[in-house]
Amino acid sequence: MKHNFLDITEVGEYYVLEENSDILIVPVSYDETSTWIKGSDKGPAAILEAAPQLEFYDLETDTEVYKHGIHTLDTISGFGSAESMIEAVYKEVDGWLRKGKFVVTLGGEHTVCIGPVKAYAGLIDDLSVLQFDAHTDMRPEYNGSIYNHACAMYQVSKYCPVIAVGIRSMGKCELKHINRQNVILASDVYYQKNWKERIIKSLTKNVYISFDLDALDPSIMPSTGTPVPGGLQWFDVLEILKEVSLHSNIVGFDVVELCPSEANKAPDFLAATLIYKLLSYKFANSLQRA
Repeated sequence: MKHNFLDITEVGEYYVLEENSDILIVPVSYDETSTWIKGSDKGPAAILEAAPQLEFYDLETDTEVYKHGIHTLDTISGFGSAESMIEAVYKEVDGWLRKGKFVVTLGGEHTVCIGPVKAYAGLIDDLSVLQFDAHTDMRPEYNGSIYNHACAMYQVSKYCPVIAVGIRSMGKCELKHINRQNVILASDVYYQKNWKERIIKSLTKNVYISFDLDALDPSIMPSTGTPVPGGLQWFDVLEILKEVSLHSNIVGFDVVELCPSEANKAPDFLAATLIYKLLSYKFANSLQRA
């Protein structure tokens, strides 16, 4: 059964039709290179199943972002290789961007983000990527592939600068590929006072957000492929997203690496709430900046 991102039945179908929607949800079912817990290919479906339980009204921003229209596409799946997945997602996102849509991509493992970033970088100047993640994902190659999920941000960094937040795990081989000024460790959030200023100062005018859910602490997000202790908490994340939406132009985002569990649906609903909250910040604060 296909789910729209929201249950619009109480207000009619107007706000989910593509021609009436400013926002497009692109689900991508892909999990071929995960190295521990598998299941992120089922993440998009779990988010879409949970999302209809959301309230339309966002208390904090005093907005109902669904009125901008949110259209959910059919899930993209059935790829023969990582390269074919990246190209398929790139073409899908590029096409919708050229039609003026705000695109939200749902993964799938973190490799899914490469296609959208390629599309945005080809059309938007002065772009940077804000990466939420437990891992830097800056390996040039891993397990014989340059498109392993552990290499996602190394590939993304070929298109534009990457600023990472929530990091608490990396390989020594990645040190030479990162700019330490652009890496905000999870411990920095807890022990430093200037971590928000570092993020805002490092970002460019236009920002794409790639949100690996393992950036969050396993106490609130256990459903990931590699749950690393010491992660970000809910209000840490909201504080960052709100500041970014006020100071930069968020052009799009992805949410990846949800490995849903039948025993615990709360992480699925958290991911859906995160998406709606970020959309609320984007569309409320873009009006303020204008």
